[in-house]
Amino acid sequence: QVHLVESGGGLVQPGGSLRLSCVASSGSIFSINRMGWYRQAPEKQRELVAATTTGGSTNYADSVKGRFTISRDYSTNTVLLEMHSLRPEDTAIYYCNVDADTLQSGQWTYGMSYWGKGTRVTVSS
Repeated sequence: QVHLVESGGGLVQPGGSLRLSCVASSGSIFSINRMGWYRQAPEKQRELVAATTTGGSTNYADSVKGRFTISRDYSTNTVLLEMHSLRPEDTAIYYCNVDADTLQSGQWTYGMSYWGKGTRVTVSS
């Protein structure tokens, strides 16, 4: 089991910036394959915002390209999402997601997906 704790959400005016942080931890040995951020706006489906793999590749939703930047700190198992030029349509609950392999009782479990509880981002004047 990998636990994810998000922080950094809040209320910001249009054009403003926020930084989201997500720290992954576990009581077991684990290896992260991919870390990402998703969001879910009211009455909409959850969608990918940005993700980064251990190999260093990143991908972004078209709607956030050029405004959001995802980065990862390997030493602390942290993924950050820098959000700039925020728009009202960015308002949503943002969820951290991790794809990881875990070692428990001498056995590896591969490619499990874990979710944080979410942090709310509201862009409004």
